[in-house]
Amino acid sequence: FYCVLVNATPTLLVDVCGYPLSIFFIVVNEFCERFSYYGMRAVLVLYFRYFLKWDDDLATSIYHTFIALCYLTPILGAIVADSWLGKFKTIVYLSIVYTVGQVVMAVSAIHDITDTDRDGTPDNMTFHVAMSMVGLFLIALGTGGIKPCVAAFGGDQFEDHQEKQRSTFFSIFYLSINAGSLLSTVITPILRGQECGIHSQQKCYPLAFGVPAALMVVALIVFIMGSGMYNKTAPKGNIMLEVCKCIGFAIKNRFRHRSKTFPKREHWMDWAHEKYDKLLVAQVKMVLKVLFLYIPLPMFWTLFDQQGSRWTLQATTMDGNFVRTVNPILILALVPIMDSLVYPLIKKCHLNFTPLKRMTVGMLIAALAFVAAALLQLQIDVSIYSIYTHTPPHTHTPPHTHTYSIYTHTPPHTHIHIVYIHIHTHIHPPHTHTYMLLTCCFALSYRRFVNGLGSPLNVTLGVGDIAPLSVSNYSLVPQGKAEFTIMNSGGASCLYSKELGFGSAFTLVIPSTFNIGIPDCWQAIQVVEDIKPNTIHMGWQIPQYFLMTAGEVVFSVTGLEFSYSQAPSNMKSVLQAGWLFTVAVGNIIVLIVAEAAQLPDQWAEYILFASLLAVVCIVFAVMSYFYTYTDPAEIEAQFSQPEHEPEEKKRDRVEMERKDSDCSKSSKGSDKKKRDSVVEQHNQDVKQSKM
Repeated sequence: FYCVLVNATPTLLVDVCGYPLSIFFIVVNEFCERFSYYGMRAVLVLYFRYFLKWDDDLATSIYHTFIALCYLTPILGAIVADSWLGKFKTIVYLSIVYTVGQVVMAVSAIHDITDTDRDGTPDNMTFHVAMSMVGLFLIALGTGGIKPCVAAFGGDQFEDHQEKQRSTFFSIFYLSINAGSLLSTVITPILRGQECGIHSQQKCYPLAFGVPAALMVVALIVFIMGSGMYNKTAPKGNIMLEVCKCIGFAIKNRFRHRSKTFPKREHWMDWAHEKYDKLLVAQVKMVLKVLFLYIPLPMFWTLFDQQGSRWTLQATTMDGNFVRTVNPILILALVPIMDSLVYPLIKKCHLNFTPLKRMTVGMLIAALAFVAAALLQLQIDVSIYSIYTHTPPHTHTPPHTHTYSIYTHTPPHTHIHIVYIHIHTHIHPPHTHTYMLLTCCFALSYRRFVNGLGSPLNVTLGVGDIAPLSVSNYSLVPQGKAEFTIMNSGGASCLYSKELGFGSAFTLVIPSTFNIGIPDCWQAIQVVEDIKPNTIHMGWQIPQYFLMTAGEVVFSVTGLEFSYSQAPSNMKSVLQAGWLFTVAVGNIIVLIVAEAAQLPDQWAEYILFASLLAVVCIVFAVMSYFYTYTDPAEIEAQFSQPEHEPEEKKRDRVEMERKDSDCSKSSKGSDKKKRDSVVEQHNQDVKQSKM
C-alpha cells in the first residue's frame, strides 16, 4: 500500500513505506542484467572449447581477456556518465549496446548457419569466431559501462533523511546480484545440455546464450518503464578527471622545480598547491594512499576468476553433473555467518582483526583453494591417460595395452602404429592386420578411426573421410550417448550408438568381414574398454569452491568496506573504479603467467598461482603494517574554512615566482618589472578565486 505520495514536476516521486518506488525498477534491472551476464559467462569457456574447437590455453586466454575488458570499461562509463550524459542516459544507451552483444553471441552459436553439408559441423568457423568476438566486445562495453552507474543511480533516488533506507537498498541490491548469478549458473548449463538444430542436433548453445539475451531485453524495458519516477541528477563534471589533472600538475611542477634551490615538501602532492585547493590536494593524498595498497590485490582476482575457466575445464574431466552454483550459494550463506558469528566471536576474543588483516587472511584462504585444486588435479591425472598415435620413448601407455603395427603394401613397407588393442582379421593380402578403432577419453572424448578396408569410408561427428588403409586424426566425442554413421563410397551406411562415460576410453573394431549394408551391421562391431569411466565425482570440487568463496567474503566484502571508509566524500567513485581496475589487472596476469609458464601439468600451474598469491600476501601484510587508518571527514573538516585558502595559495605562488625569477638565467628586467609581474599574477589569482 502507498504510505506517502509526493507529486513533483516533471518527475513523479512515489514512496512506498519510506522507500522510493523507483528503486524497484532498478533492483529488477540489476537482477536481470546479472542473470544475463553470469548466465552467458557460465558456458562461455565451454563454447570456446567445444564449439569453436579451441584448446584449453586459448579458451582460457580469450575468457580472461573478456573479463579484463569488462572491468576496464567501467572507467569509460564513469567518465561518460559524470561529464556528459548523466547516469540515466548512460545506463540506457549502453544497455542497448549490451543487448545487441548478447543477441550477436546467440546468433554466433547457431551451427546451421554455415553447415551447408548438414553433417553437424560448421563449415565456416571464421564466421562464428568473428561474430562471437564482436558480441563479446559489445557485452564488455555494455556491462562494464553501466557497472559504476547503476548502484550510484539507485543511491540518488533517496533523500537526505532516508539514510537507513539507502543502506537497506544496497543490501537488497547486492542480494539481487547474487540471486541473478545463482539462478543463471543453474539454468544456462541445463539449457546448453539440451539438443537443438535444424539439420542436425547439437548442444544448444544458441538457447544458452539466447535466454540471457532475452533477460537483458527485459532489464532494459523495466529500467525505461521507471523513467518518470527517477531522480535524475545532471552531470556535475568528472571528479576522476580532476584528480588526474591534479596529480599530473603535481608531477610536472615537481619536475620543473627539481633544483636544490627549492625546499623539499612534506609530500610530493604538495607541489600542486600553486594551482589547486589544499582540500582537493588532501583528498587526492587519501585516495593515493589507498590506491597504493591496491597494488598487490590483482593477484587475488587472478585466482578467483579462474573458477570460470580452469576450474570449469577441470570439471569436464570428472564424473557427475555438478554445475557452478556453489559460489553464489556459499556467498549468500557465508556473508551473514561472518557478520553475525565469526567477526563478533573474534572481537570477544579481544583480537584486533582490522580490515587489512581480514583481507590478508582472505588472500591466504584463496591460495589454499588452489592447493586443493592441485591435489584434486593429481587424482584426476592418475585416472586419465593420454592417447598417442605412437609410443614415443620414455612414454608409458595405460595398463594392459600394447603397441602394434599395420603392415601394408601401398606404399611398400608402410607401417602405422596403433596404441592399445590388437585384433586379428583375415583379409588380402595375407598376414595383414586390419583395425578400425574409435578411442574415447575424458568427459569430452578423443576418438580415432583406422580404415583397414580396401575402400574409403566416411564417419560422422567430425571424423570425415578416411582413405583406404589410413588413420584419421584424433577428434573429440562429447560425453553421453554418441551416434556414429559409417558410410562407404556406394552410399551404404551403418548406424552405431554407444553411451560414453566420463573419462572412458573404448576401441571400436570393424573387422574385414563387416557387412555395411545389412540391418544389424552394428552388431559386428567389437567393443573393447581400454579405460574405465572416471569415478572422481565433481562434488570433490566443493572444498576448493568453499575455500575460494570464504576467501572472497573475507577479502572482497571487507575490501569494499575499507575503501569506502578511507575515501573522501566526493571520491568514492574514484576508489570504486580503482577497485574494479584491480579485477581487470588480475585477469591480465592470468594471461601473462599462463603463456609465460608453459607448464605441462595443470596441477603444477595451480601450485604456481597459489605460490604467487602467498608471496603477494606477505608483501601486502608488510604494507598493511605501515598503513595508518584515517578519518576522511575529520581531515576534510580541517579545510572547512575556505576564506583562508586563497591567501595561502597566493603566498605560495609569490614565493615560487620569486625563486623562479632568481633562478632564471635569461632574466634581464629590472626589479620593478619583476615586482609588477608578481603583482599582476596576484590580481589574476584573486579574480579566479572570486569566480
